[in-house]
Amino acid sequence: MINLLLLPILIPLVTAILLIFFKDRVFWQKALSLVAMLFQLVVSVLLVRRVYLEGIQTLNIGSWPAPFGITLVSDMLSALLVLTTSIVALACLIYSFYAIGKEREKFYYYSFFQFLLVGVNGAFTTGDIFNLFVFFEVMLMSSYVLLVLGGTKIQLRETIKYTLVNVISSALFVIAVAYLYAVTGTLNMAHLSIRIAELGQSSILTIIAVLFLIVFGLKGAIFPLYFWLPGSYYAPPTPVLALFGGLLTKVGVYSILRTFTLLFYHDTSYTHALLGWLSIATIVVGVIGAIAYRNLRQIVIYNIIVAVGVITFGISMMSPESLEGSIFYLLQDMVMKSVLFLLVGIVVYVTGTNDLNKFSGLIQSYPLLGWLFFSAALSLAGVPPFSGFIGKLLIVKASLTEGLLFEAIVVLLSSLLVLYSVMKIFMNGFWGEKKGYEPKTIGALYIPVVFLILLSVLYGVGIEFIRPFIVEATSVLVDPMLYIQAVLKE
Repeated sequence: MINLLLLPILIPLVTAILLIFFKDRVFWQKALSLVAMLFQLVVSVLLVRRVYLEGIQTLNIGSWPAPFGITLVSDMLSALLVLTTSIVALACLIYSFYAIGKEREKFYYYSFFQFLLVGVNGAFTTGDIFNLFVFFEVMLMSSYVLLVLGGTKIQLRETIKYTLVNVISSALFVIAVAYLYAVTGTLNMAHLSIRIAELGQSSILTIIAVLFLIVFGLKGAIFPLYFWLPGSYYAPPTPVLALFGGLLTKVGVYSILRTFTLLFYHDTSYTHALLGWLSIATIVVGVIGAIAYRNLRQIVIYNIIVAVGVITFGISMMSPESLEGSIFYLLQDMVMKSVLFLLVGIVVYVTGTNDLNKFSGLIQSYPLLGWLFFSAALSLAGVPPFSGFIGKLLIVKASLTEGLLFEAIVVLLSSLLVLYSVMKIFMNGFWGEKKGYEPKTIGALYIPVVFLILLSVLYGVGIEFIRPFIVEATSVLVDPMLYIQAVLKE
């Protein structure tokens, strides 16, 4: 038992509290936030290394043994997600230094930035279904503040909608947990897996599984529960949008991945088939939105929905190959959505508009920006050898193995249409006659973008180095007993 897996939660929590006392000292807020994020990144790397060398790590809070106390669990999936969260958050933090503005910085922006990470890392690490709800709430409360901070009309309007939707989904979450506890008598996820297996095939468990799918689908933006996302994600400033786009929906997707492989895997003919069809519908809706809009933000926002559909479709098949593909794609999408929103933010900073019809010829003044965007577009669409390729390849191969030809065609077509949607920005915004903008100095805004683009390229090119980590993460999902034995020491 080690405390290393507690640090990704503890570091941002302590940092967030300390930042409250530096309300009017922006320089010290930035310095303390940067030091904390670098420390968290180092800890995350060490955690991945420890899990790879020694196996699943657990920590029983207060030394109460599982399943009686609160247990934190870090398997390879959890550790990789915490590491990716640290990378994305570091990039968004550096971008914030130059783009968020002193008005927001003096109203606890960096403090709530850190509180958001407490919720995200906690959700990835907890081994208790009720504490998953608790960390969800920490994440959501922080996101409410980050979304409304600045007080513009669109922010106020969308925050009301966003808050209302999440209050309802949180109420459903508590109800689902209560039903699950009433049936099984436990909240520890490893113990829940045993109890659910002992109960056998039960209609009440299928109903509870569908209820959890509704809860996590609402938070992860699965069809038809994605309706809140396009408006809510359009409202905040670029660094907040990049943070949301990279992390928030992925917590919902992770929750589906964890619960539908560890807990609700006994009635796959219904629950996972339902998830599969909803995933395909999610892909279709996301693609339609992405190709229909000529608004930069909306194009990328609808591509979030496409990615959620692709990942959850991989989960629905429950084969080792499809789960491996989902993990590959989940990790790369966290990085790519963040970098795309940062790139769009730079374009809007230069042109003053999200409307693709109002500017063109950016590559004449900003060649580096243009080719960075081009690289990000190829990676997002899954063009080899970029990072999005291997995940989609594995998911398509798995679907063909399962005889799901129609679904495989949908995933493949979605890649082409996603490429079209982002290349539309490149062709219309960067090529052509120079119009609609006056050259401005971008400077340090390039730093986090180049950092994430390089990582995405290395992720694709260095797949042989990365794959053993993904295979280990997949093995725990395929064989839940590995997770159960590590937590309950059986």
